[in-house]
Amino acid sequence: MPRPVTTLFMLMSVDGKISTGATDDFDVDGDLPRIPGVREGLHQYYEIEQTTDLWSMNTGRVMAKVGANEAPMPERLPVSFAIFDNTHLTEHGVRWLCARARELAIVTSNAAHPALGVGEDNLHVLLQERASLSEALEWLRTELGCERLTVQSGGTMNAALLREKLIDYVDVVVAPMLIGGKDTPTLVDGASLHAGEGLDGLGVLELVSCEKLEGSYLRVRYRVVG
Repeated sequence: MPRPVTTLFMLMSVDGKISTGATDDFDVDGDLPRIPGVREGLHQYYEIEQTTDLWSMNTGRVMAKVGANEAPMPERLPVSFAIFDNTHLTEHGVRWLCARARELAIVTSNAAHPALGVGEDNLHVLLQERASLSEALEWLRTELGCERLTVQSGGTMNAALLREKLIDYVDVVVAPMLIGGKDTPTLVDGASLHAGEGLDGLGVLELVSCEKLEGSYLRVRYRVVG
């Protein structure tokens, strides 16, 4: 199956958390700049983010959380977005993303999704009868020319990609903090394995590099080998 080469790129705590709490009231982008000992080195994550792939994958839930449904129209970025969404984006949110992205690809299984009524030139919509990540990635590669894709979604989507063997590389920036909380989102969430299930759903990693950054931050990169 032709598909983009995918890299999971995230900022996480030492204990693997990608948020500071269990609800949408908590957010690393808003919270970490207020924490002494963490805020000083945070800029490095955003600087590295600027060097990632020109296609970025995320979810409508994350886009709604950052304000896409209410924010004024932004300036366009040289980055294209692949957004997986059924119910979180409004028509304004779709138009906001169109204004922000070079190309916007929305994947949905909602036949009433507002993106289907938006006629922007840079908007591409894949309406699936049944949600399929592998089919969506094949569409991105063959129809939209996406060769490399940086994944910056939440733990549930990351887990789905992992279980379907659709992650090729992992690139994490580790902030010098422990967050805790069993309900706080982590790098990979989703359903746990249970008795009787095999271990083939796990992601075995080969270390590519480990870089010590300023302010006790780390950047660790892996290749997924199994």
